[in-house]
Amino acid sequence: MKHLPNILVVDDEASVRYTLRSIFEEEGWSVQEAADGQAALDALSRASFDLVVTDLRMPRLDGLGLLRELKCIPDAPKAIVVTAHGSEKAAVEAMKLGALDYFPKPFDADQVVHVLRRAMLPVRLAAENQALRAELALARNMTFESDSMRKVALLVERAARRDITVLLTGESGTGKELVARALVKTSPRANKPFVVFNCAAIPRELAEAEFFGHSRGAFTGADKARKGLFREANGGTLFLDEVGELDLLTQGALLRVLQEREVRPVGEERSLPVDVRVLAATNRNLAQEVEAGRFRTDLYYRLNVVCIHIPPLRERREDIVPLATSFARRFGERFGMKNVELSERVLQRLHDASWPGNVRELEHVVERLVALSTEAYIDEDPFTQEPLSADSQASASLKERVAQFEKQLIREELERCGNNHSETARRLQLSRITLLDKLDRYGLR
Repeated sequence: MKHLPNILVVDDEASVRYTLRSIFEEEGWSVQEAADGQAALDALSRASFDLVVTDLRMPRLDGLGLLRELKCIPDAPKAIVVTAHGSEKAAVEAMKLGALDYFPKPFDADQVVHVLRRAMLPVRLAAENQALRAELALARNMTFESDSMRKVALLVERAARRDITVLLTGESGTGKELVARALVKTSPRANKPFVVFNCAAIPRELAEAEFFGHSRGAFTGADKARKGLFREANGGTLFLDEVGELDLLTQGALLRVLQEREVRPVGEERSLPVDVRVLAATNRNLAQEVEAGRFRTDLYYRLNVVCIHIPPLRERREDIVPLATSFARRFGERFGMKNVELSERVLQRLHDASWPGNVRELEHVVERLVALSTEAYIDEDPFTQEPLSADSQASASLKERVAQFEKQLIREELERCGNNHSETARRLQLSRITLLDKLDRYGLR
């Protein structure tokens, strides 16, 4: 994935900014402008840049002031300064403040390009190293080759180092929990507690006790005290999966903890401090849930400090074959089969499928395919378990395919709801009787 350098040009003269923009864009570089140091800081708060090219003499905040501010910003871009005739002393001061290089006014286009190309070498190496670190961090948990997942990996690498709340979005089965685990493993809290909780499985009346703990005898059935999720994760990370399923009252209680960093166990009169980083995930569109009044606006913004969206499998088909190959190898080892290999025709069938259940569905299909295979070389249709002929590929009927997908989706929803039939029926928009009938039909009960 080629990295396009992004440069911020800072100068109070519009003509100078225009000239530098023209030179840089001629080289194929991306350029944004700022009229002074303060405007540059505003731009840096909104976007990432590889280099800052700044004049020294400007109103509000001059070039040297901007350099001082850059030293206080984590991962700030390096700077090159533009100096006027006779301001060599200022250029030396700029270099002491961390500037990579400088060029004088009036400037020659070839000289400017030479200076920036030289400065781009360490910038490009740093960007490539960061991308490699990011891919390695995510590759420990996930298999991928697509550019879209490389972008996810880069966000994971950047967000992992900051002790901030991250919201993971994406359809069911895309691998949000795996991304959360990658975030934790590359964070300063990697060796601290990591607690995973499925918010869809929590009854409303027990939510506060589950999150914040309770004293002995706080309510009927509380025969012993319990820490609660936040205190279990104290010092580490709490991953709230399906956070969009929480009711509004529980959302309010969660917001208070995120704001005040303390919990009050049910049945106790004093609050206890907690130090927990929260990662949250949802397959719902929380912005739409806010508009509909089903999710608190303040909690949404508290969770959505950094948002990482994991694209569905159908939008990153480059990942299907490596994922299927990895799953086949893993399940082969589990079932005592050596050197399991999927034929090209099997891989093509998998590649061309729609995968409404995403990576989780692909994993289950490959698991079934390997488990029922009698040979290490598999050349059976992954959806019907029938041999693939040389001149035609057998495919299941529409009715059979729909039944396969329905069974898989019901199984996944059951797992997410902790085998709670009523909650599963509600989320699938079925009556409880209809759900139980389908569970019996598919052998899921």
